[in-house]
Amino acid sequence: MAKAPPLFTIGYEQVSSNAVLDTLSNAGIGLLVDVRAVAASRRAGFSKTALAAGVASRDIGYLHLRGLGTPADGRHAARTGHYDDMRRIYEAHLATPTAQEQLEELTQLVKSGQPICLLCFERHPEHCHRMIIAELICERVGVDVEHLAADPI
Repeated sequence: MAKAPPLFTIGYEQVSSNAVLDTLSNAGIGLLVDVRAVAASRRAGFSKTALAAGVASRDIGYLHLRGLGTPADGRHAARTGHYDDMRRIYEAHLATPTAQEQLEELTQLVKSGQPICLLCFERHPEHCHRMIIAELICERVGVDVEHLAADPI
């Protein structure tokens, strides 16, 4: 039996939307899961509608799981370099019913074997809540995590 694909992650800090789309296509991603609380961006191509259209043009699905996004105080902690605070805030957020429901939804999607990539802003996964999500899902499903990085601008 073939080994399940890893759960991929990617951040779009300091990269263009085309670079992200190329990276996703080259990795064979079937579904991009946006785990931002607010799927809006001042960066061209990264707001929800534009991003969904961009991945659709590459035959990649798009799903926004807003409930897995970082609360405002956690985003502030990350922006100011307080990653331990961000992690603490985010782990508390994960106990909410909405986050638990969406974690289960993501778990089932990953179990399906489709190549999935989590997207958020931070270029470095160790500074982003998507790493926490990936660790939880990988533990539940028994897959590896692989962090993708598009070429910087």
